[in-house]
Amino acid sequence: MAIDAYVGMWNDMAVAGETADWRNPVLARHATGIALTTITRGMYSHHANGLVSKGRPKNSPRARTAKLGKIMIEDCGDSTNWLLYRADTGALADEEPDGRRHINAVVEKQVDGVWRVTEFGIREPGSC
Repeated sequence: MAIDAYVGMWNDMAVAGETADWRNPVLARHATGIALTTITRGMYSHHANGLVSKGRPKNSPRARTAKLGKIMIEDCGDSTNWLLYRADTGALADEEPDGRRHINAVVEKQVDGVWRVTEFGIREPGSC
């Protein structure tokens, strides 16, 4: 369930990123707290800068540690096929190299019984 929530968060970001809609309610399906704030701020930045994303990230998550209601996820996410483009021209806008990045995330069972990502951290390209 926690792994599904984690992968779901990335898929939701990819969907909302196609229009850089930081207000898209889909973003709250699998993320909450600091994670949701991080996502919406990033999405708003893309919107303000006229950027959208195309493609999908590839994730390889695994549960690292688990405590009652809280699971730590470790991943080597691949953003090679998930890039930023200019919304007005469709031109590639990614200046940062993409690729495999080490990601740590916390997924917690919420009071409504649903697992959601509460925070995550992404390292630089090539970190895994």
